[in-house]
Amino acid sequence: MRLLLIGGGARGLSLTRLLAAEGHAVRVVTRDPARHAEIVAAGGEPYDGDPDRIGTLRYALDNVTVLIWALGTATGDPLRVQALHQTRLEMLLERVIDTTVRGVLYECNGGLPVELLSQGARTVERMCRHNEIPWGLLHHDTDDLDGWAASAADAIERIVARDRG
Repeated sequence: MRLLLIGGGARGLSLTRLLAAEGHAVRVVTRDPARHAEIVAAGGEPYDGDPDRIGTLRYALDNVTVLIWALGTATGDPLRVQALHQTRLEMLLERVIDTTVRGVLYECNGGLPVELLSQGARTVERMCRHNEIPWGLLHHDTDDLDGWAASAADAIERIVARDRG
């Protein structure tokens, strides 16, 4: 399957290595072209885009089976970070219905306020229920890179299994 990973930093690279080793294709969104080499080294396909500008992700969704929104530790301008878990997330989920995406995994743990991540989780649940797309919520400790990656991979398998069931 092909996955689209938005965010995650070092966690995302750990997940990319794990999924690529299992034969999956992982498209990793990055704002920084200087990260291309480390993404490729992890077995991923770099994609230049910005989750703060949803239009830049339009073609990133091509042939994707599962979307992973791993921005639980996003940093920067507080209003922009807030928008990532509110309006930006909702905008992307609105576009997902007209794509090949058959599952969504949302990271709802990290350094951000619990209320914000809970609101993002509710948005994912509401929109995925409405569009009949399986989803999962990732609560694993973001400091545990390998454990986080294993939990994410398990959640992805459960999402895909629900889609088939």
